[in-house]
Amino acid sequence: MFAVIHTGGKQYRVAQNDILSVERLDGEPGDSIDFDKVLMVGEGDDIDVVADGASVKAEILEHNRADKILIFKKKRRKHYRRRGGHRQQQTVVKITEILAKGAKKPAAKKVAKKAAASDAEAAPAAAEA
Repeated sequence: MFAVIHTGGKQYRVAQNDILSVERLDGEPGDSIDFDKVLMVGEGDDIDVVADGASVKAEILEHNRADKILIFKKKRRKHYRRRGGHRQQQTVVKITEILAKGAKKPAAKKVAKKAAASDAEAAPAAAEA
């Protein structure tokens, strides 16, 4: 089984027990995290593009920094040179589980609040009658 997740502005195709480096995430090594933005879930030829309610569970292995990227600016014949660098913060995660339809939906709580509000509106109407 595989899934396509969205994190840090990028998309990753992951399977169970995959280890990958993503943009820095909150948490300490050993913590468990959930990726709720699942774009696609598939197993063999069976692919579900609309993956409502799917989630991917992962474990944080470590935090590190990527290799240095050099930035060099130059304007010819002007004696202008600038050199800089950047090292991106990364988190190494291990995919532990892919849940196709078993994830908790955050929208379900909103629906329950709306239902409670409609019950509150119905109660004064019943009291007037």
